[in-house]
Amino acid sequence: MKRIAVYAGSFDPLTNGHLWMIRQGARMFDELIVAMGDNPDKRYTFSHEERMDMLRVALSDMPDVRIAEFHNRFLVDFANEHGATFMLRGIRSTQDYEYERVMRHINADMAPKVCTVFLMPPRDTAELSSSMVKGLIGPEGWEGQVSRYVPHNVFAMLKEKYREVFPCS
Repeated sequence: MKRIAVYAGSFDPLTNGHLWMIRQGARMFDELIVAMGDNPDKRYTFSHEERMDMLRVALSDMPDVRIAEFHNRFLVDFANEHGATFMLRGIRSTQDYEYERVMRHINADMAPKVCTVFLMPPRDTAELSSSMVKGLIGPEGWEGQVSRYVPHNVFAMLKEKYREVFPCS
């Protein structure tokens, strides 16, 4: 039986921390579905299609990784419909742990056959989040900092997106 996992996020933008999780998931499972969703509580910098493009380009060299999207549904239902018996989640901090611990139990109540697997990223990406990356944009020299935390294609998209806001950058 094929071991299929789902790794979900909004990826606004995709970071090197996300890529670390995806690479680990690709090593651990026969197939990894990277599921991009929209959170109605978030204001996005990039459109849905732009985020899908980020993923397509950055993951193009990973044959066992499939990109999908989900909307207005529980992730465990998405996993079940795609034959996934694992959900891959990252834990960067104690706050992540507390949130993910509760969600793991709720998800197990809803779909007992879907197992949540937690990974803790290495130190160089442990503090990395999409919000942190966006928060670095603007001050003089931001490009040098942000380019360390995102894939090349995402950095190019960030520069283009923020050129209008910070024309002297």
